[in-house]
Amino acid sequence: MRRGVTITSVALLSSAVLAAPPEHRRNFVACPIVRDTASVPCWLAEHDGELYFLTLQTDVSAPVTPPWLGHRVLVEGTVAPNRDPICGGIVLDPVVLSVLPELDASCNTAVLPAEERFNLTFEPPRPPGPSAGRLAFAPAPSDAPAAAPAPAKRFALRYDFDGLVVFRHAAELTAILDAARAHKARSVAITAHRGAVLLSDGTTLTEKPGLAQRRAEQLATLLRGAGLTDVEYRVRFDDTPGAARGEDDAALRVATVELLP
Repeated sequence: MRRGVTITSVALLSSAVLAAPPEHRRNFVACPIVRDTASVPCWLAEHDGELYFLTLQTDVSAPVTPPWLGHRVLVEGTVAPNRDPICGGIVLDPVVLSVLPELDASCNTAVLPAEERFNLTFEPPRPPGPSAGRLAFAPAPSDAPAAAPAPAKRFALRYDFDGLVVFRHAAELTAILDAARAHKARSVAITAHRGAVLLSDGTTLTEKPGLAQRRAEQLATLLRGAGLTDVEYRVRFDDTPGAARGEDDAALRVATVELLP
């Protein structure tokens, strides 16, 4: 059993060895490594003798949550074909990272120093004003303003492993509030689920029991607290872990919000 992943901590790790995920997938738990550069630090992790690039250091609202030093991270990614390594690591794209909450003393790797060969370069932003040209096959500009799309009536919020709502969900919650008002919704149906992940070594990592209920009830609480109080809430949850297959197991960690008339 991997150190830092125990029944009493963040998850249940089954002892049964299952069929491995597809060959292009990399699902593993590891201590993250941060490498300094002249521009922005980058995060790496080692698995099965290979070094993988995870993400750049960004703020907490970014789509990919950067790891934390001192904590293990669950990595769920697809090896990007024909991509040059970044910061010395194989690129995973797409990738989902989940910081495991317990402190792990084994995750004590010092920050790797900057090396010129790993420096990252960025294209400068285009200056203000109209573009000098038009992308090939792009539609010609029109004087008529584009019609705003109708607000969605169904939303799906994905979660970090063992996680609840975090900063990056703010835009999704705002969209739900705006859509509920636009559609004059009378009822909000919330259904939350609990997930599992098939790791590359064939074992399965399962989220904590009771998490589906916590996710569903938290969403209802947050929406009420934001002012959506004149609706009926239908809160449901399924705490049976979804069947992990190793391909896109992050999709099992989800709650749906449906606006009903």
